[in-house]
Amino acid sequence: MSPVKVQKIVCIGAGYVGGPTCAVVAQKCPEIIVTIVDLNEARINAWNDEQYRLPIYEPGLVEVVRSCRGKNLFFSTDVDKGIQEADLIFVSVNTPTKKSGVGAGFAADLNYVELATRRIAAVATSNKIVVEKSTVPCRTAESMRTILEANAKPNCRFDILSNPEFLAEGTAIKDLHNPDRVLIGSLQTPEGLAACQSLSDVYAHWVSRDQILTVGLWSSELSKLAANAMLAQRISSINALSAICEATGANIDEVANAVGYDSRIGPKFLKASVGFGGSCFQKDILNLVYLSESLHLPEVAAYWRQVVEMNEHQKSRFAKRVVDSLFNTITNKRITVLGFAFKADTGDTRESAAISLIRDFLKEKANVNLYDPQVEEYQIWQDLAEASPNLSLETIKKQVNICSSSLEACKDAEAIVIATEWKEFKEIDWETVYQGMNKPAFVFDGRLLVDEDKLTKIGFKVITIGRGSL
Repeated sequence: MSPVKVQKIVCIGAGYVGGPTCAVVAQKCPEIIVTIVDLNEARINAWNDEQYRLPIYEPGLVEVVRSCRGKNLFFSTDVDKGIQEADLIFVSVNTPTKKSGVGAGFAADLNYVELATRRIAAVATSNKIVVEKSTVPCRTAESMRTILEANAKPNCRFDILSNPEFLAEGTAIKDLHNPDRVLIGSLQTPEGLAACQSLSDVYAHWVSRDQILTVGLWSSELSKLAANAMLAQRISSINALSAICEATGANIDEVANAVGYDSRIGPKFLKASVGFGGSCFQKDILNLVYLSESLHLPEVAAYWRQVVEMNEHQKSRFAKRVVDSLFNTITNKRITVLGFAFKADTGDTRESAAISLIRDFLKEKANVNLYDPQVEEYQIWQDLAEASPNLSLETIKKQVNICSSSLEACKDAEAIVIATEWKEFKEIDWETVYQGMNKPAFVFDGRLLVDEDKLTKIGFKVITIGRGSL
């Protein structure tokens, strides 16, 4: 069976994955019409904004969108039209962890995936290649195929592919332009292999064929969960060692550097921190835990659950260290938190360590000054309200002050907590900051970001993750 030559692509979901991914596809494949659709009109309006104030922040994204929007890249709320016209459909919708029902707290909520799949079946009048782009549990594609086949119109065939993303927020455009690999999973049938070839031909516009890996459908789905679980495992491992360093006087930077020189291990993802965040790591590990339990593998489930538990412990341990260092109380004290995004170079706050830290500070009746260069105010209030359901938003706003600069945030504070590794926090005028703070002035570096010796000479008491207290 010969592969279909893809001429029109639609992506259902204009979020952190669908937007950048399909913008780069459009950029690299000028002869393919790419339409990104979403029912959220405000989000689509932002993608179409004349001043390119896009709904997500990602270095290099504006340039990509600017180069092809209105030519072969379009953003629309007309989902049905997009489905009808496309040869290939990316399903890139949100798959959050379930908050209630069976598997609550662990399993992925596939409601949006199912809604999108049913919409495709209801609207499509010709053959489609449907590509699962969202991070999903193993065998989700099988469920999608069952729904599509049960609802397909006569003479309308659907071929399902799995094409997980391996993007790191903050470097997503670079990752898309120069991927380590592109993974495509398909059924090992003539139709499935032909569909796989069609998608491979799209990526081959800019990715070497050697880097396009074609595997079975289920292997592709599990590979995504496995990759994120193993990266998160490295972070939790180095964070566990950071606790030992603090207790013994060892330096976690030196330990990580020595370990990373081993060619079998390598240096990546060995930087201790206040904890990992983002939309994928925790969600994917919890998916793996739920999958393991469903397969009656309790020891495997317990192993992966510990990675998440270690991450939560690291955040609470760091918050406790702040309280202990400030003479065992932060009641009515002003604590500055620098950074709210889960990492630098993104506006994404999902599972951000800053949310947990501020929640714990609020429990201790502290007053918090907060500054982040990218995160919108509405997002901060939404996240803090969700993290502290026992507090009204009015109460939270009395204790938390969102500032417009790091200098403003640091004024009259007892302590500064660095929660996100934004480059600008390295370049703060620390002498001016010191003059405006209450004394003794503390800096708690949760990202191994600042020069501890330099700040100590200014007069700060610096407490760095992975190093014993002075």
